[in-house]
Amino acid sequence: MISKYKIFSLGLVLSALIMRLSSSPTANLSFVLIALYGSLGRAQAIQALALSWLFTLINPGIAPEANGAAIGRYFVIGTIAFSVAWREIRGSAGFPVRRLNMLTLCLGILMLGHSLLFSAMVDVSILKVLSWIVVVLTLLSAWQGLQPLQRLVVFNQLQLSLIWVILLSLPFLLIPSIGYLRNQAGFQGILNHPQAFGPTVALVGAFLGGRIFGERKPAWRDIALLGMCCVLVVLSEARTAGLAMILGLVGSALFSPFFAGMSRKTMLPGLRSRRFHAAALVVVAGVLVMGPILAGTLANYIFKRSDASSIIAAADASRGKLVESMLNNISANSWTGIGFGIASDPENMTIDRDEFFGLPLSAPIEKGVMPIAILEELGIFCAVAVVVWFFVALRKGAMSGAPQFAILLTVILVNFGESMFFSVGGMGMLLLILFTGAITTRTSSFTINSNA
Repeated sequence: MISKYKIFSLGLVLSALIMRLSSSPTANLSFVLIALYGSLGRAQAIQALALSWLFTLINPGIAPEANGAAIGRYFVIGTIAFSVAWREIRGSAGFPVRRLNMLTLCLGILMLGHSLLFSAMVDVSILKVLSWIVVVLTLLSAWQGLQPLQRLVVFNQLQLSLIWVILLSLPFLLIPSIGYLRNQAGFQGILNHPQAFGPTVALVGAFLGGRIFGERKPAWRDIALLGMCCVLVVLSEARTAGLAMILGLVGSALFSPFFAGMSRKTMLPGLRSRRFHAAALVVVAGVLVMGPILAGTLANYIFKRSDASSIIAAADASRGKLVESMLNNISANSWTGIGFGIASDPENMTIDRDEFFGLPLSAPIEKGVMPIAILEELGIFCAVAVVVWFFVALRKGAMSGAPQFAILLTVILVNFGESMFFSVGGMGMLLLILFTGAITTRTSSFTINSNA
C-alpha cells in the first residue's frame, strides 16, 4: 500500500507539473511547489533541482512562459540549500568534512576573493559564484547523505526521467511547429532549444554507453537506446554534444582504468562481450551499406549550413569571434582575468535586476570553449585551481565506474562548444546534478529499473 507521505509527495510533483503547463501565473507558482517538495528529503532535493531545470527549459510551444522563473529558481535553490544544510546540522556527526566538499568550498572562497578584487562587475560575479558554490555543495551533501543503495535508486530514477524526456520528445518529430520551434532546423523535442536537447541526449547516451562497457552482458535495450541517442543528437544539430558523447565514451574506454587504478579487463568487461561485438559489426555493416547517405547527413551535421570545408573551419565559423574576443582579454588580463561570469564585452551585458534592491537576477552570457572562458574570467592562478578541482572530481568519478566516468567526460567536453558548467540557470543545473551524482554514486553497473 502506498503511504500517505508518498501520495503527498507525488501530489506535489503532479500539481507543480500541471501548474507549469497551465498558465503563466501558475507557471511561476509551480516553482514554489518544487521548493516545498525539495525540502522533504535529500533525494527529493536532488529531484526538485532537476525539476527546476526542466521547468526552466521546457518548450514554449507546449507550456507558457514563466516570467518569474529567475526568482523562482533562486527560491528553489535557497529553500533546498537550507533544507539540506539543516539535515546535515541535525545529523549525529554534524557537518562531515569530506575532501571534495572542502576543496569546493576553498575554490568558492578563492573565486569570491577574486571577484571582489578584479571583477569588472563585482555584484554580478559574486551572485554567480555564490549560486554555483551553493548548488554544488548542496548537491554533494544531498548525494553523500543518502545510503549507497538510495544513491543508486535516485541516480537510476534521474536517468530514467531523462530517457522519458527523450521518448516524450519523439512524437514532436512529426509536429515541426513544436519540435523544431526554435530555428526550424535543429530538433529540440520538449525542451526550449536544440542546444539544450542535444547535450541532454548526449549525456544519456554517454551513460548508456558507459553501462554497456561496464557490464559483462550488456542489455540489448541499452544498445538500442544508445543508437536512438546517436540519431537524435544528429537531428538536434548540436555538434559539440555529439562529439562530446563520442569522445566521452572513447575516453571512458581508454582512461577510466588509469584514473581508477584498475585493470581494463576488470573495469570494462562489456568490451569483450559477444553482444557488444555483434552490435559493432551491425554498425560497421550499416555504415558500409549506407555510406553515401550517412556521409551526406554527417556532412550537413558537421558543417551546419556553412561554407566551411573542414571541422576546424566549421568550429571557427561557429565560435571563432567569441574565442577571438576571449583571447584578446586573456592577453590584456592574463593574471587577473575580467571577472567570473562576465561577458567578453562587459559594457554590452544584459543584466536583469531586482526592482526593489537592484540585485542582479540574471546576466546571461554566450561563450564557447570553457577552458578559454575560465582563463579569461579568472586569470592563470585561479584557472589552475579550477583544473585541480576537475582532476580530483575525475579521479573520484573513475573509481565509481565506467558509466560515471563517461558522464563526467561528456559533461566537460560538451562545454567546449558553449560554456554552461558554471551557470545554474539553464543547462548548467542538469550538468551539475549529473556531475555530482556520478562522483558520489559508486557502482560499476546500473539498470534503468529505478527499483534496482
